[in-house]
Parts: sequence; C-alpha cells; structure tokens
Amino acid sequence: MTAPRRTGAGRATDGPGDASPFALGLLLRQAHARAGALMSEALRPLGIELRHFSVLIVLVNQGPTLQRDLVAAAGTDKAGIMRIVDDLERKGLAERQAVPGDRRARSVAITPAGIELFDAAHVAAEPSAEGLVAGLDHGEREQLVQLLTKLAYPAG
Repeated sequence: MTAPRRTGAGRATDGPGDASPFALGLLLRQAHARAGALMSEALRPLGIELRHFSVLIVLVNQGPTLQRDLVAAAGTDKAGIMRIVDDLERKGLAERQAVPGDRRARSVAITPAGIELFDAAHVAAEPSAEGLVAGLDHGEREQLVQLLTKLAYPAG
C-alpha cells in the first residue's frame, strides 16, 4: 500500500505560515527552544542549568523524592538523573538520603541552600519571562497561558 502523495502546499516548512499538520508542533518546538534559551541565560549566573532547575522544582513541590521517581518527574533517563543529582549534591543544593527498609533506594531532598537558589532563580528569570511575552498585550498573555495549559494538561 502506497501512502498518498501530497502537493507542496501543506508540507511542513518549520516557519511562519506553515499550514501543514505539523505546524502547531513545530511552532511549539520553536517557542520552547526560545523560552529554554532565555531561561538558561537567566540561570547561568546562578551556576545551574534548566535540567538542574527541573529537579529542584520536583523537590520543592513533592518534598524528598525517590531518585528513581525523579527520572519521569524531571523528564530524563536513569543516567541523566544520576548526573543531575550528583551536580546538585556537589553544589550543596540537594542531598541523597537512605530510605528506611530499602538498602538500595535513595531519596533526594532539597537543602536550605537549594531553596535559596530556587527562590533566587525566580527573581533572576523575571526579566527573561517578561521579555518572552513582550510582544503580547495582557489579554493575549493570559489567553496564551490558558491555551497552552489546555494542550499540556488535557481534561480527563
């Protein structure tokens, strides 16, 4: 069975005005890359990267978390989470703790220094976050957040 051929119109272009079925995903990828670059720049003076910050978010929101559970929560793999937690420990931002009753498992907890850095990151990122949406008026910003929330967290 041969796939139907498409004409040039409707093929993915990865640029403004793309009318292909990939257009939304490609726009979201471009927006994500731009947002990631801006947030990375904001975090750089604090000595951490977005991958570190994503783990700190989990630790602040969930409290001490099994290292294996951080893999899915932080969107990385087992080896990646080991490196991230190693980095956070070296910087004094998180610490591994033994899990009572399970000699192999380790829980990861944020330290007071990690909480301080987490709060400082929010202050440092504010100008970048504002710059990201500077071309939108207030209503558009709220609408964008609402629409992205619906896409990221579909009902049901």
